[in-house]
Amino acid sequence: MNQNANPVAEQPEDVRRYVVGDIHGCAKALRSLVETIAPRPKDQLVFLGDYVDRGPDSRDVIEQLIQVRKLCRTVMLRGNHEIMLGGVVFRDLDPTVWLGSGGKATVASYGGDIQKMPEHHRDFLKSLRPHYETTDSIFVHACYESHLPMDRQDDSLRYWAHLTHLLPAPHISGKRVFVGHTPQMSGRILDAGHLICVDTHCVGNGYLTAYDIDNNHSIQVDRRGHVLRSPAKAAFQKLLKFFRSGSRKQSHKPASAQKPNSSSADPSLETHSNLHG
Repeated sequence: MNQNANPVAEQPEDVRRYVVGDIHGCAKALRSLVETIAPRPKDQLVFLGDYVDRGPDSRDVIEQLIQVRKLCRTVMLRGNHEIMLGGVVFRDLDPTVWLGSGGKATVASYGGDIQKMPEHHRDFLKSLRPHYETTDSIFVHACYESHLPMDRQDDSLRYWAHLTHLLPAPHISGKRVFVGHTPQMSGRILDAGHLICVDTHCVGNGYLTAYDIDNNHSIQVDRRGHVLRSPAKAAFQKLLKFFRSGSRKQSHKPASAQKPNSSSADPSLETHSNLHG
């Protein structure tokens, strides 16, 4: 059976599916994102590739992804940066192009020598998929040809082609396609309905995004690991903090400063007095 054609039945309500954009060595962002999602064993996380290069800690990103596999169902795709890294590690290719594309940061994360990469990290790179397809969605790193099935796509599109203002047409299957690779400098998801790009430029000034496939909402974390709150939620949290702070101050007020409560006073008169200051 083709491992990339993995149809899934309609998801039970308590099962969550997230697709995660380009990480590029942003280990703090990944750690915070996974902690925020708090995946359960039946949940599924689909990662679109480009885990390494440019950011500060590619080694830790790969280690985290290996551990995430133990928490829930995962799908790990291959990005163009994993292709470049693999060419150097497994085929001893000239590293010049890779190093100039962010590979120097990856080398630094392995102590200055990429050959120090441990065996289980090499196994991780070998295990990555070219694409993933379910009954309702397609996941691929970069782009696609709308009239071709996914197993016939050219690698130049699958891994390397950036989106332009002329987006690809809906896929012939009618399925929604999720991609990364083309950084959205605004930090916002590109949602064209039939095509969703979740590379929201974490390694720059944007965010690492996890998009809830079934409920169409997202979790975003910046490269320092701070979770982005919506303006309404942020305002609510500030208001809640204000009232909690006020409540604590009131509970610590000295007894002498509180209004005496006389058991002989007429309750109706006390209420009336309070209403008028």
